[in-house]
Amino acid sequence: MPIPSPAASPIRRLTPRDLAACADLSENRGWPREEHKWALLLAAGTGYGIDDPDGSLVAACVVTGYGPHQRPELAAIGMVLVAERHARQGVGRRLMRHVIEEMGPVPLTLHATVYGRPLYEELGFKVTGQAEMVRGVFAPDGSEAGVFTRPATAEDLAPVLRLDEEVFGTDRTHMIARLPAFADQLRVAEENGRIIGYAAAWPNMATHVVGPLIARDTKTAKALVSSLAARTDRPLRTDIDVRHEGLLSWLKERGLASAGFNAVMTHKIPELPGDWTRRFAPLTVAAG
Repeated sequence: MPIPSPAASPIRRLTPRDLAACADLSENRGWPREEHKWALLLAAGTGYGIDDPDGSLVAACVVTGYGPHQRPELAAIGMVLVAERHARQGVGRRLMRHVIEEMGPVPLTLHATVYGRPLYEELGFKVTGQAEMVRGVFAPDGSEAGVFTRPATAEDLAPVLRLDEEVFGTDRTHMIARLPAFADQLRVAEENGRIIGYAAAWPNMATHVVGPLIARDTKTAKALVSSLAARTDRPLRTDIDVRHEGLLSWLKERGLASAGFNAVMTHKIPELPGDWTRRFAPLTVAAG
């Protein structure tokens, strides 16, 4: 009896019970296991997967929708992975086509590596921006001076959500409300009793990832990063919109080095909604 091909296997929804299988797939492709991030994405988004007849996961991705639950205004695609032994056999293309069809008219976005970009372009995605990943041990320089930052409290959630929706361009309450439990730090910048920025630092393997990073201006963004860095002994990692040249230069002066670039791509919209001038870094490139 012939062994079924993964290319013809059904595409199913993933659940939090698939966490270990997703982490195994990451490891198979030489990525870190990133179980903490997978757990967030599988809880807040919708995972799609294809199983191997041997019971392992052949391919996976996660789609995180934003806006009204039944009528998302934007969806981010991330963690698109195909097992090494099934690479270049059309499995990833089939999975992506399925996701695009499932989402219908909903605009889509993703961060693409140089390896994934040709497939996404073939599927109709356009490059609309770029993010640079930087990481390293942060050396403070007093940039926190002049901007008041403090740990976020439960009372800050409502104003943070209002600010985030204004800057991001659509509601992502179901993701941001998980930050207090997901992140090791969540801090706000405040002026005259008004929140003018916020940022989180969450654990990812040996680093702390800074994201989201939402701030009124570069000075506020620097203060938030400095305040997060002062409270961890781990190296920092973050993905900065390359249009924020001032923040990128400052981060490199403070000890973080470039670790690569991702193309920001969109489908069905010419550019991302919201105010990019105040959106410095995503929560994660896998979820926007």
